[in-house]
Amino acid sequence: MSHLTFRSLCPEDLEQVSAIDSRSVGQPRREFFKKRLTVAMAAPEAFITCAACADEIVKGYAFARVQDGDFGSTRTVAVLDVLGVDPEARGQGLGKALLNGIEQRMDKKNIATMRTEIDWTNHDMIRFFSANDFTLAPIQIVGRDTSALPENVEEISTVKMDGYWQVHGAGGNDYDTLSRDRVLIRSLSEDDLLDIVRIDRKLSGRDRTAYYRGKFQEMLIESGIRVSLVAQKKDLVAGFIMARLDYGEFGKPIQTAVIDTIGVHPAEQGTGVGQALLAQLLINLSTLQVESLRTQIQWNQAGLHKFLQGCGFTPSQRLVLNKNIQESA
Repeated sequence: MSHLTFRSLCPEDLEQVSAIDSRSVGQPRREFFKKRLTVAMAAPEAFITCAACADEIVKGYAFARVQDGDFGSTRTVAVLDVLGVDPEARGQGLGKALLNGIEQRMDKKNIATMRTEIDWTNHDMIRFFSANDFTLAPIQIVGRDTSALPENVEEISTVKMDGYWQVHGAGGNDYDTLSRDRVLIRSLSEDDLLDIVRIDRKLSGRDRTAYYRGKFQEMLIESGIRVSLVAQKKDLVAGFIMARLDYGEFGKPIQTAVIDTIGVHPAEQGTGVGQALLAQLLINLSTLQVESLRTQIQWNQAGLHKFLQGCGFTPSQRLVLNKNIQESA
């Protein structure tokens, strides 16, 4: 390992990173890495990267997203979603060294927790993360296909996923009523940033302009196809759902979509806006031939679990792992 140098990734690394990935997973994902590097350069506060090099030749790489409030979390975490090592360099401790490189960069950003997810049947990766002090997180991944919502979704009083998403009422197809008469569901655009920040400030009590600016860069640049939505009533944004297409995170080559954040303005809570956003998202994803949608819930979010279950979400075969770098230092 003494002959290796470690640095952050740069756009010039694209071809080498793509080649290593292609040899590892068996299919090219150049566009995925091109978009990832583009948004990482445009929003450096939203990503942490590390490259292991021997004489300027990339031998391994890692990407981590910086998340501040996604999936209802109350703290900032670095989510490791890409880790690759040249097949010819495996067995030399390079994976562990790349983790250390990410941790050092996390420390400079005052981020104490690293998170990742793994298929529970991938025993080699489970052993790798276990040996590097990762433990099972109190988080569950749930997902469903992109078929339409059931006609009658059992509603609940309060749901929290980032901010507060509240859905009240006696059930029924609120989406049809809202979409016809009272609310416009449209694609999120660059001009919506201030409105999203305004709603989030009312829900969280915090000004997270910088965080959402990074999220907008991610949604509008990396995803390529815009799947995030806003609900608009009388020219005002009433709510939003931020989602992205996943073309290969966590070593999965299958395209799916991920919900990161949902927020509804306090004055519009109880009107079914959250359900309308989710229903329209499913319609749009189905049209795009995206087959599945997933998100994460904290173990104690009983209300959210009940709502998502009523919307057809079921537990995934994936595990969420955590590592507190301060405790392991």
